[in-house]
Amino acid sequence: MPNKIDLSGRNAVVTGGAQGIGRAITERFLDSGAAVAIWDRDRAFAEKTAQELGNRGKVVVIACDVTNLADVERARDDTVTALGRIDILVNNAGIAGRNATTWEYPAEEWAQVMRVNLDGPFHCCRAIAPGMIAQNYGRIVNIASVAGKEGNPNASAYSVSKAGVIALTKSLGKELAAYDIAVNAITPAAAKTAIFDQMTAEHINFMLSKIPRARFVKIEEIAALAAWCASADNSFTTGAVFDISGGRATY
Repeated sequence: MPNKIDLSGRNAVVTGGAQGIGRAITERFLDSGAAVAIWDRDRAFAEKTAQELGNRGKVVVIACDVTNLADVERARDDTVTALGRIDILVNNAGIAGRNATTWEYPAEEWAQVMRVNLDGPFHCCRAIAPGMIAQNYGRIVNIASVAGKEGNPNASAYSVSKAGVIALTKSLGKELAAYDIAVNAITPAAAKTAIFDQMTAEHINFMLSKIPRARFVKIEEIAALAAWCASADNSFTTGAVFDISGGRATY
């Protein structure tokens, strides 16, 4: 039984909330009393997830491509119509991109990784932050990666995009510090999710070899940390980076 984190009465957006880390966060938020809007490009898959979780709380599906600012703004408006307001934003949607040396990395794939992993969180923060300012309350949780701290070889696009998410967190945290809005990032080690399908076995083994805990992080562990970051209890910390890398990068 997980420890109780109270999100009662809060409304959350979780991008990429239909599977993997995003689904675990959605489940933990629902169990903590929040209503959740799953933003996902794959509406049919998200609807299936929402149906499976419907007995745990209020969950709605909003089709959204986070790489498109206009689509994000439409999704925000649809979410406010459905839930009334947005109290919590979790920028979780992301892709790994291929494993290749930097000098061999396809330029078009580099751009796509940046569009999803970095432009996506920027678009969501840009669209949702003004509403949080107006209500003088909000929690933004950005799912970055230990790769954004250390830089993984043969994964430069992913590493750079997640370093950008960390920098975005620090900048936005300072900008919103005058309001009751906390902006924090989480930097997990690798978790066994569908994103592994985009990686080589060699790269997966490399990531595991770097973790002192000698295992991959569980998605439920990431969700627990995200729930605290999204709670009213997190009333002072902002612009911070919370390590959950099993001892790999304790800074």
